[in-house]
Parts: sequence; structure tokens; C-alpha cells
Amino acid sequence: MKLPYAEPYKIKMVETIKRSTVEQRKKWIKEAHYNLFNLSSDKVYIDLLTDSGTGAMSDKQWGALMEGDESYAGSQSFLKLKEVVNKITGFKFFLPTHQGRAAENVLFSVLVKEGDIVPGNSHFDTTKGHIEFRKATALDCTIDEAFDTENLHPFKGNIDIDKLQKVIDKNPIEKIPFVIITITNNSSGGQPVSMENIKAVSKLCRSYKIPVLFDSARFAENAYFIKIRENGYQNKTIKEIAKELFSYGDGMTMSSKKDGLVNMGGFIALNDEEVYKKATVFNIMFEGFITYGGMSGRDMAALAVGLDEATEFEYLESRIRQVTHLGNKLIEFGVPVQHPIGGHAIFIDANKFVPTIPRDEYRAQALAIELYIVGGIRGVEIGTVLADRDPFTRKNRYPELELVRLAIPRRTYTHNHMEYIAAALKNIFDSRSEAKSGYTIIDEAPIMRHFTVKFEKI
Repeated sequence: MKLPYAEPYKIKMVETIKRSTVEQRKKWIKEAHYNLFNLSSDKVYIDLLTDSGTGAMSDKQWGALMEGDESYAGSQSFLKLKEVVNKITGFKFFLPTHQGRAAENVLFSVLVKEGDIVPGNSHFDTTKGHIEFRKATALDCTIDEAFDTENLHPFKGNIDIDKLQKVIDKNPIEKIPFVIITITNNSSGGQPVSMENIKAVSKLCRSYKIPVLFDSARFAENAYFIKIRENGYQNKTIKEIAKELFSYGDGMTMSSKKDGLVNMGGFIALNDEEVYKKATVFNIMFEGFITYGGMSGRDMAALAVGLDEATEFEYLESRIRQVTHLGNKLIEFGVPVQHPIGGHAIFIDANKFVPTIPRDEYRAQALAIELYIVGGIRGVEIGTVLADRDPFTRKNRYPELELVRLAIPRRTYTHNHMEYIAAALKNIFDSRSEAKSGYTIIDEAPIMRHFTVKFEKI
């Protein structure tokens, strides 16, 4: 018989997680004002809030921690990390930051001005937040196929070239500081961007001398999908694909808490020396000296190893197979999810799951809360709550998709955990017709409200 697939690692240490009852969870989520971010971790059984900084590090990464050089300036850990980043991305200049949103804050302080237009593919929440905080506008140019969860387009993260051309035609070039490509595209369901599309965006932007930047949090997963889905890349390594991918851009921001396989960290990598020099000023102001940028030496040492491990096919195959298994199980149960299954998470289509709950009562948030109550599973809403209010009208923005994201931490949960998640969702799906009402907001921040918002049950 054919041998079944098995993970390319074994477990060296375990962490206890606590079970709880439905009644306990109802009490806890009410006390948290129905915001899953407000729950303490001991009240969560399976935590799928995010895959950011929540994965397990390897033995080699733990070993690297002990070799971290904590020198304030000129740390050897910094030099090693800089070397690895250059080898993987090809970018000449490098600045460490404490996480991805810090990288955005530093770089956008240089590049984004009031009144600017920043086109991209479904900007991530912090990306959009940093743009709008500077009184600029983030314009979504994602292909329309991304918003049909049943469409099997293999690269739903792609930028629509016609949409991008129209943005360029309608706005002064000097008002477009850059185009940003998010890989993989989180907000549209963890969907990859094809190399063909990256080349097309790069060609168009270079004809107008508009820089191309990558939001690279999950670049290795994107490279994996290029390898298995795009013609001409099957025989290339992940590192070769990543190097080519970045060659079509001018710089990148990175949340290393994803495809860097560490619990904290980020960086900026660039080819433009003038932009780099300006960014160093903000890096020193906001983050720390340019050779540590908010990271300890040991964290930089672990990140150097993590970037190398994350760009190996065997690791990526194991990680994405686990996500795919959960997705296929849910599809088997009839649960509506974003197709095809993405790289880091399952995205449940709340519009199809609970259409009985009005959109202005935050149906995706309601579904995420129900999943916590039923199974102790913490996911996150990617819908109207996260979309925030229009900065000018202050009215709710209703995105095309109302999603609940179940982000799978790397090398953390087992096959049985995936089976448990699927069973909990099946139970909710079977009783979905009973869901009639959702939640109302009683307190919210003026920007990126989803982190601290308070709800009341209707």
C-alpha cells in the first residue's frame, strides 16, 4: 500500500491547554464585551486568532537564541540576519523593526503624504490603517474573482491590471508613492499572487516610475503556491522563486512573526539608498538603533534561522497540507469557505453561513463568537468590523466578503485538533437557521477598531 503523508518533524516539548464548559465560555465572552481579542489565553482551548508569532520554533532556532549578540550597535546577530535577508530577497539595504506594523510605520513615514493614493490588493488592516492615519487613501485593485468564494481561480490575490491602470490614469503620478502587493493576500482569504501578475504589475509601474513594494509576511507560502500552481516553476526551489519574486519590486516590509517563524520581529528591505537613509531616521526615533531596531540579538539570531527554514519546500508542504486538510473537511460538511484553500488559514464565508443575521449586526463577528462558545475556538472576524468606518463619512464600510478567519499557527496543533475544529463548525452549521440577530457596537476606537471594540448582544 502507498504510505500516508507524515510530518517532517517530531515533537520535543508540549504545552498544556485548558478545557472549559459552554456555560463558562458564555460568561467569559460576555465579560470580554464579545470581543475575542479581550479574552485571556487561558480561556481559549484552540487559539486560531492569528498565525502571527504564535507558532513553535525549531530546535535550531532555540539553539540560535543562546548565541544571540546583544550589542547595542554592530551586533553579530544583526549582521547574520542582514546576510540571510539579502540572500533570500536580493534587496541591498536592511532595517530591523520589532514587527510588521512597525516596519510600515517607519517606511510610510518616509513615503506616504496627505492626499496620496496607494493602490494594492486588499490592503491588510495595519497597512490600510497606516495609510489612512496619514490622510491618504488605500485603493483596492484585487481581481473580482477574489470576492466569489466558490471560484477556483488559483491566484485570487492578483491585482487587476485594468483597475490599476485606471487608478494611474485618474490620479497625478506624484500622488501615487508606490503600489503595494500583499503576498499572500490575507484579507481576500490567504490567496496567493502569481509570478505572472507580479511581473505585469512591475512592468506597468516601472513604465510610470512608480515603486512596487511587497507586504511580505507570508512570502514563502506565496512562493509555494507559485511552485505547485504556476507553469514553469515546478522544478525551482522556494528560495529561487522568492528571489525572482522580489526582483520585480523595489522594497518590502515584513512581519517576521509569520514566515520568519519567530514570536516577535520584522524588517524593511530596500534597493533605494535615499529612501533607506530617510527611513533610518524614523527607525532610530520609533524603534531603536539601526542594527537592532526594537529586536533583541537573540530574536534576530532565531529569525535568521527561521527565514532559512521557512523557505524550504518540505516545511511548507507540511504546513499547508494541515490547513488544506481542515479546509477539505469543512467542505465535506458543506461549510462555505473561500476556495481554493489558502496557505495560512481557513476563511469561512459568513454571508453564506448566516445570511439570516443582518450585515449591520456584524454577522461574521456573531459567527466567530458562536464558534468560541460552542468549541472554545478563537478565530477572528475579517469583515465589516475590520473594514472600519469611512474616514470621511464615519459610516460603516461593508466589504465584498464577510469572513471568519481560522489562522493555523505553525507547527503547533495536531491532526486531532483539526478534526475537533471541523466538528464544532459542523454542529454550528447544522443549526445555522436559528441565528437571527447579532451584535451592536457600544464603544470603538477611531481607527483599527477591531482590536479594542466593545459589543452588546442584540
